[in-house]
Amino acid sequence: MTIKHIVMWQLHETAEGADRATNMQRMKEMLMGCAAIVPGIVRFEVATAAEAQHAGLEAAACDVVLYSEFTDQAALDAYQSHPQHEAIKGFIAAVRQSRQCLDYVA
Repeated sequence: MTIKHIVMWQLHETAEGADRATNMQRMKEMLMGCAAIVPGIVRFEVATAAEAQHAGLEAAACDVVLYSEFTDQAALDAYQSHPQHEAIKGFIAAVRQSRQCLDYVA
């Protein structure tokens, strides 16, 4: 059983003294810093709309997306409550306009 955890964010045009593009990159770096913080993370990817557009892909409905897989619910719970993950939530809350999340078993 693998738990898939997908989160998509739309960011404010400006927040925390920076524009959307800068905050997309900051957010990606912060999230990637959490890529191996607990055992049980199988896959961890972060992408931005800016990267997609640079690659010539169609415009995105979100600015930042996290796609992750965990071995089980306990691993996902450990990730979500880890101090390093908790530490980035304030920045994300300040720059996000909206958040969508879906967890499912595959």
